Amino acid sequence: MTGSSPPLHFIRLQDLTDRQIEDILDLSERMKRGASRAELATHTIGLLFFRGSLRTRTSLVAAVHHLGGHTVNLTAASDFWELEAQDGTIMDGAAPEHIRDAAAVMSKYVSALAIRPKQAGQSWTMDRKDMNIQAWAAHSQVPVINMESCLWHPLQALADLLTLRESLGNLGGNKLAIVWTRSPQPSSPSVVHSILHGALRSGMNVSIAHPPGYELDESVLDAAQTSAAERGVELETGLSMEDAAEGAHVVYARSWHSLETYGNPTLAASQLARAGTWTIDEAVMARGEQAGLMHPMPVRRNLEVTDEVLDGPRSLILAQAENRLHTQKGLLSLLLRP
Repeated sequence: MTGSSPPLHFIRLQDLTDRQIEDILDLSERMKRGASRAELATHTIGLLFFRGSLRTRTSLVAAVHHLGGHTVNLTAASDFWELEAQDGTIMDGAAPEHIRDAAAVMSKYVSALAIRPKQAGQSWTMDRKDMNIQAWAAHSQVPVINMESCLWHPLQALADLLTLRESLGNLGGNKLAIVWTRSPQPSSPSVVHSILHGALRSGMNVSIAHPPGYELDESVLDAAQTSAAERGVELETGLSMEDAAEGAHVVYARSWHSLETYGNPTLAASQLARAGTWTIDEAVMARGEQAGLMHPMPVRRNLEVTDEVLDGPRSLILAQAENRLHTQKGLLSLLLRP
């Protein structure tokens, strides 16, 4: 929202009410069916990437263009420089500019800022604070959209919720199995944190499977347990792949790094070696109730999920990726409508 009203930021799914999420999903469905709006005809959206992106960058640029807007698309590695997030610091380090100043200036140029920050990768206690994206939100005069921070990936969650809705209809009472998968380069748990909260808010029962030592963020899990209790749904964690998939309507595959060994590559590699094989194949999928397979991508074939499942009738991954475009159009409409 522009003008004198405080901007509505989208840092995590919890920034939206249940009604706002439903409105976005409803509008996204209409746009997917061909409804066209030039709502961003007078708007420019700034995209700032402090690390790599394929689907997020492409889908968000396309979404803005579909709505008649324009993008300024910048990558930190080549287009600008490191920025300081900590207030009150003496800036004698690598960063020549503070986010406070960059956000104030960019707010004069664009109608919204989409940020993909980079984590330091040394301490989960520090990185989970999402200091960079929070600094942008604190100092920006236009809406800030989180394109995946350490703790949250709300854009992916919106697309996931639309995919679940298309596949299952009413989500209440259905079961989502979130299953850790093996990867030599595990990802942040941000995607899982976001879809976990989104699924519970939609009335789904959720089971989470992972090896010992790969528990999700404690505060996120505590909030998820509270959400589950408030809605009368079940949340189970620490299960085996097979137990989590039992009776599931959708299996959501994702690799994430251990928070126990975060910032210590040697210990992380040793822990990963002990984790064993966690590959979703047809035998795992068959434990569900005609279960569909979701994965946010990129996916390591035949390590995380077999070709048979990824290329078979159970796979929802392409619809899931396409829905990034449509739900981001719906979100931009909500954030920037008069």
